Amino acid sequence: MKKTFYRGADLSFVDEIEREGGAYYEGDRPGDVLDIVQASGVNSIRLRIWNEPAGGYCNLERTLAMARRIKERGLHLLLDFHYSDKWADPANQWKPRAWEGLDYDALRDAVGLYTADVLHALRDAGALPDMVQIGNEITPGMLWDDGRVDGEHDTDGQWKRFAGLVKSGIDAARSVDPAIEIMIHIDRGGDNASSVKFFDRFREQGVEFDTIGLSYYPWWHGTLDDLRANLADLALRYGKPIIVVETAYPWTLNGPEGSPLIVRQEEQLHAGYPATVEGQSRYLADFAAVIRETPGGLGAGYHYWEPCWIPSKPEWSVGHANNWANLTLFDFAGRKLASLDTLGRG
Repeated sequence: MKKTFYRGADLSFVDEIEREGGAYYEGDRPGDVLDIVQASGVNSIRLRIWNEPAGGYCNLERTLAMARRIKERGLHLLLDFHYSDKWADPANQWKPRAWEGLDYDALRDAVGLYTADVLHALRDAGALPDMVQIGNEITPGMLWDDGRVDGEHDTDGQWKRFAGLVKSGIDAARSVDPAIEIMIHIDRGGDNASSVKFFDRFREQGVEFDTIGLSYYPWWHGTLDDLRANLADLALRYGKPIIVVETAYPWTLNGPEGSPLIVRQEEQLHAGYPATVEGQSRYLADFAAVIRETPGGLGAGYHYWEPCWIPSKPEWSVGHANNWANLTLFDFAGRKLASLDTLGRG
């Protein structure tokens, strides 16, 4: 049986953009962005979920609405549990406010109960995810400081506590449906030493999961050759499917006036890929080829992070201006770029 190769996109901002008046176009024709990306070849959608976000987006209610739309189209759904009320990433793994006063045992139980409650609600709505992430970019741990493992917290005892929190989420997901695939996601796409350290630690702790998830952004994580080498080693070392679950590349170095763009300088670009729609397309084609070259057929696919985050308003309910407007696969007016079709062909 041929394995599915996931050509995915994280569309977590779409709900907010649409509800705040943003729109998407194929040429001059407006359309549902899910239809546009699916027609371009995207077959998997990733959504993040926050516990009780201040802005009200990416909570359970809004995730249910988005998940229904995704599953109605027959698309694969990857749900990304952040276990936070806001962004969780290598610099931020803060507990939800409701969990701040819990001791470790109660925190571990809360992870399990919350994970199960979310997945039961999605299942009852006919929108159960096919795959879930237990945490987002959890290289330094999660639910700090109980599950923190970076710096002075990098001890055997802390790794055991961190693994216990993750296992609670995994067990809860599998209790809802044993067929749900479990991903463990770190951010070190081009950093083999850090990747191996992390997954060796999880193997020592007996964390059982299905898929390795990596983030890879060239301006942070090295070259495509670095990514290729890491994928090859991880595949041979652990024998698990690998999805590069976050990537992006600029189609311009300019942005709407006042936009604090993350990528705005030539020095941040990967050699050989200019910040043009053509350069972005070439990057995506070569990036996809690197994943497909992974030994043992273990390169299982990729997700582009927020290709639809168009600048539909100057400030965002998540608390910052749009710094991603030149890393999308739609232009500033919401018109599809040719590079979206490259993503869908990968």
